[in-house]
Amino acid sequence: MKEYWTSLASLLGVLAFCQTLLQTVFPPELRFALAKLFNKISHWFSSYCYFDITEIDGVNTNELYNAVQLYLSSSVSTSVSGSHSRLSLTRAVNSSAVTFGLSNNDSILDVFNGVTVVWEHVVTQRQTQTFSWRPLPEEKRGFTLRIRKRYKSLILNSYLDFIMERAGDIRRKNQDRHLYTNSRGGSLDSRGHPWESVPFKHPSTFETLAMDPIKKTKLMEDLNDFANGEKFYQKTGRAWKRGYLLYGPPGTGKSSMIAAMANYLGYDIYDLELTEVHTNSELRKLLMKTSSKSIIVIEDIDCSINLTNRKKNHGPMHSRNVNSSNCYDAAAAAAEQMRGEGDGNVGGNSITLSGLLNFTDGLWSCCGSERIFVFTTNHIEKLDPALLRSGRMDLHIFMSYCSFPALKILLRNYLGCKADDLDGDVLRDLESVVDEAEMTPADVSEVLIKNRRDRDRAVRELLETLKVRAEKNKRRKKRSKKQSMSEEEEEEEEEEEQEKRALESPNGKEGFSFGGQFEKSCEKVENDHEEEEEKEEEEDKKEK
Repeated sequence: MKEYWTSLASLLGVLAFCQTLLQTVFPPELRFALAKLFNKISHWFSSYCYFDITEIDGVNTNELYNAVQLYLSSSVSTSVSGSHSRLSLTRAVNSSAVTFGLSNNDSILDVFNGVTVVWEHVVTQRQTQTFSWRPLPEEKRGFTLRIRKRYKSLILNSYLDFIMERAGDIRRKNQDRHLYTNSRGGSLDSRGHPWESVPFKHPSTFETLAMDPIKKTKLMEDLNDFANGEKFYQKTGRAWKRGYLLYGPPGTGKSSMIAAMANYLGYDIYDLELTEVHTNSELRKLLMKTSSKSIIVIEDIDCSINLTNRKKNHGPMHSRNVNSSNCYDAAAAAAEQMRGEGDGNVGGNSITLSGLLNFTDGLWSCCGSERIFVFTTNHIEKLDPALLRSGRMDLHIFMSYCSFPALKILLRNYLGCKADDLDGDVLRDLESVVDEAEMTPADVSEVLIKNRRDRDRAVRELLETLKVRAEKNKRRKKRSKKQSMSEEEEEEEEEEEQEKRALESPNGKEGFSFGGQFEKSCEKVENDHEEEEEKEEEEDKKEK
């Protein structure tokens, strides 16, 4: 036993002597240089290259690390290397989805354009840090990307950009969407933003939207082409934006259509209240503060501010005393028009039609990308044609009364029944009267909501309501037709009476009498014209 310990002590002494000799012959600097040279030689002969993506770059968070983490969390179908691989589940703040990620020091495979890459999540303990104004986490996290050298250019040029774009889509899909509105009087919030927001929770989708399926499909295809058309818009030199005009009677689902578009694309909504914007410059500032991938909405644009048809606005000024040489009358008409426009601008609003056109189609509208402008109106005839042309409102969508295909969607939504579940005679009766009844989807929905616990009663009451509405519409159309025919007959009788009076006038006084009659008729026409103009102005004021 003594000999064993003696031999062990001598062996340790020899090793210590050799270590001292190596340190003397090969100093640390030389050993470090040799290790570095060995790594370079092994790298030259290796067919792989490695890239490290750390969680914190200096003192700032590395956005690429977060993007890779989100991207890998969506790769559920990719193969996981190793039999002991585990996934960590997470749920971010303001997110409605649960995502997964790689556990510590685990790896996962991914395939991009036929090229296989390996991601490894490396987690190590951070060394004791000195005093810092921003304390770092105890663990040092990062991803290591291993790829073959011959695919290096493909991965660096395309793969990382693809990851950033994909991560943005996942982040926007997982996070709750927001509904923004401009602050009262253009005031700014604590962050200096003119928009106030609330979470957007509207449940409307294209599946539940009561609309003609053919129209619905075309709209969804148009939205898909827009959302995936970045390269197309760049190639054609057009701003990446699109305009939609929703018009039709109240209650036909224009607001529900906007909500369905936002839920379908995953966009935020900016509900712009024009009456709270005072000048064109404020309108531009609001546009600059909107984000990409958003829907900018102006509802009831014909009622917001005075943006009616310019031909109609300019009609009184040009129709009064057109052939008169009295300049005072023209000036008075212009002043009256200006006073009328001033009355329409609530709260001193000075937004012009030109400012709104620049907002939707000018240079300032290109300060962001992938944005949709949506205008709604109940009276499209009141809008200026310049606001309706392509490039501003590219697609005009008429939200009509409830049709039979839309009615079947409402029956499925509120009663949970399909068309096959109803009696054939009842179904034919509904189809025969729904178009003539001219009921909006909102009116039909109200009838179904009241009786949603009793399907047969709901269908029966709906059919009765549709028949009553259809009969009322028939009687109304007949009355209007008779009234129009009686007015035409009265006009024809009046014209015949005037011609008869002109023919019965004396020959000696024909010129004088005809002239006097002509002056009276002209005076009457002019008075009638002025009365019609005054009626139109009063109606416009009432509507505003």
